[in-house]
Amino acid sequence: MIAAMLIPSASAGMTVLAAFAILGPLVAWWLAPRRRVASALAVLAAVPILLLTLSPTRRSMTIGCAIDWSPQLTAAEPLANVLLFVPFVLLLAVATARPLRALAAGVGLSLGIELVQAVVTPIGRSCDTSDWIANTAGSVIGATLAAIGLGLARWQRRTAVDDDRTVRVDTEPVSHR
Repeated sequence: MIAAMLIPSASAGMTVLAAFAILGPLVAWWLAPRRRVASALAVLAAVPILLLTLSPTRRSMTIGCAIDWSPQLTAAEPLANVLLFVPFVLLLAVATARPLRALAAGVGLSLGIELVQAVVTPIGRSCDTSDWIANTAGSVIGATLAAIGLGLARWQRRTAVDDDRTVRVDTEPVSHR
């Protein structure tokens, strides 16, 4: 269901993933000095995750969780789950300047969602370990892209400081009288 809402096909999803890979570090680099903006965007990125995974459906479910430890991450549905978490974790990592903590938050959020889906049967959502794996893959990608962008921002700041500290030698001839 998420796949139909997010991406029309697996190839479209791969295109979006490639765009994330190219633009993600640049966005993280640009947002690095704008942590408040990154925080607000991370909150906005969490909204679709919660709406798409916890909004009630008309299905009736039983308590439990499907166990599948080998999802096809290039298929449309798992790929949609991957894509759902990339922007959230990337933005959270930039907002906190802590990619590993953001990764842990993404994995924890996904685990919490799956637990709610397993236990709160009236919402009609199905718990599946393959969803958690796909969300975790998206979290890893988001944290990695953020780490690259934050590294670029640190390198740029360090280079700017080094340029300001260099001693400039006057090259004009000195006249001796």
